[in-house]
Amino acid sequence: MTDLGDGTRCVRAGLPEPAPGQPFLPGPVFAAPYHVDPWQGPAASPNGYGRPDNPTRRLLEAAIGELEGADCRVFASGQAAITALLLTVLRPGDTVVLPTDGYFPVRAFATDVLAELGVRVLFAPTVGPYPDLAGVRLVLVETPANPGLDVVDVAALADRAHAAGALLAVDNTTATPLGQRPLDLGADLVVASGTKALTGHSDLLLGYLATRSTVLLDAVTGWRTTTGAVPGAFDAWLAHRSLATLDLRLARQSANAAAVAALLADRTDVTGLRWPGLPEDPAHPVASAQMRRMPGVLCFDLGTADRVGRFVEAARLVAAATSFGGLHTTADRRAQWGDDTGPGFVRLSCGVEDTADLVADIAAALAAAGPAT
Repeated sequence: MTDLGDGTRCVRAGLPEPAPGQPFLPGPVFAAPYHVDPWQGPAASPNGYGRPDNPTRRLLEAAIGELEGADCRVFASGQAAITALLLTVLRPGDTVVLPTDGYFPVRAFATDVLAELGVRVLFAPTVGPYPDLAGVRLVLVETPANPGLDVVDVAALADRAHAAGALLAVDNTTATPLGQRPLDLGADLVVASGTKALTGHSDLLLGYLATRSTVLLDAVTGWRTTTGAVPGAFDAWLAHRSLATLDLRLARQSANAAAVAALLADRTDVTGLRWPGLPEDPAHPVASAQMRRMPGVLCFDLGTADRVGRFVEAARLVAAATSFGGLHTTADRRAQWGDDTGPGFVRLSCGVEDTADLVADIAAALAAAGPAT
């Protein structure tokens, strides 16, 4: 379906062939054991036991795989997917390079678990400089980075990693596969949290890994079967249903982010504004070249935690919540979760509210919040 538009691909991704009397998307299959052929055993059917086998989960994997352009395996959460990647690929004595400005639980996992297992852990900012990659087994980047929204040239980094014999994995959570397809740019693996913009309704946890390598896919599949880090059938069905509106949701979120960024850029009481869609943003040259659309997430600094509190309390359309990519606009003061950011740093995730309403509400809330004290 690569010749079709984004909206068409999202609506039809992973659906079974149409049959009279059958729904467009079959309902979730709830099963632990299935009937097994008494003579051939599990070899006679793709379904034997619910941990490795579920038809609802397979349809979701087909859908995400179509959008990423690769085979896909889904997990119970984004963190389950990324830890599966790290523990599948890395062995004692290996070296991994992780982002200093990416999702902080990944850094915590690396220092608390990987290092204890004998993996050498190196860190680098998303935009570099990167260490010498000789002897490195895996480079993991998150682009755009969360929460600071820096962007790295995936193709250039892939070339450098491959020249050194390393794998490149890209966390595609912020961009989604409609924003960019890292495997087309040379990455070996994609990992992402489907909890956020991919499913977009703030009602489930999901992660996935996609790759075009049969060897890597088999290893990840085996890991998931052994550890049992699978999403339930209803979450898989709910995620697949939500994918159909991904193109529509991203279009409004991106438009809202552009309008909010324009508002904030003109205010002297807001500092540190970052959004890759702004021509003056440091990430814009690379982002505009490798991304197909800009995310609905931006970040800025209001100076103090108190001012952030006043801003969110005054807003009618901005909720205080962590995560991002949902239908509702949310503000997240990242320092309270452990990120290495200033006390007034805000990650704002634009929802799908009417653009004029959202801009007016944020402007009024900033005015009500007063100056930083």
